[in-house]
Amino acid sequence: MAVSSVPKKKHKSSLSKPCLITLRIELVGTTPLVWRRITLDGRSSFANLHHVIQAAMGWHDAHLHQFRINNRYIGVPDPESDAPEWHTEDERKVFLNRVLTDDAVFTYLYDFGDGWEHRLLVEEYDDSDDLRFGDGDAWVDAGERACPPEDCGGVGGFQDFLEKLEDEPYSDESKELREWAGLDYDPARFDRQAANAAIKRLLWNRWLK
Repeated sequence: MAVSSVPKKKHKSSLSKPCLITLRIELVGTTPLVWRRITLDGRSSFANLHHVIQAAMGWHDAHLHQFRINNRYIGVPDPESDAPEWHTEDERKVFLNRVLTDDAVFTYLYDFGDGWEHRLLVEEYDDSDDLRFGDGDAWVDAGERACPPEDCGGVGGFQDFLEKLEDEPYSDESKELREWAGLDYDPARFDRQAANAAIKRLLWNRWLK
């Protein structure tokens, strides 16, 4: 079930003012918890936020996704499946500072099959006058644990994967799982430097703008 909170209304004069929004991202249902803390330009679109989440978490952007904020669905519209009660707003045309406020909570669903639900919480909304950052800028402040391998069967499959590696580390099945996930895969490791390098590549290639 999606988690959401009713955002406070922002004054129109603040919509174009530079601001930085810090978000905590938690991958719901993972034990130990997989989480990240990111900061980005509050004038960014939800399309930008999608790309930043993918880079920060370590996903491969190989599946569909959708944001849910209260009764609003934000993502990539599909005219063939859209309906009034499930209308998806174009994420390229919805901007963070027009929707999010202090303490707002919302969800990001990635891969409708495996159903990776991310809980996002606004931890800080900084619109002070002395801010200095580039348009569309974003970075990862902190995080813990590696992102699950793609297509591992959702939270249940991921937890089974972790238990197998821990309980039977030298079994043939564990060896096959390690080869499938990548021999360098370490579920306890989060590489913040690599995540920020991925975001910098997005900025360089103008995926974030």
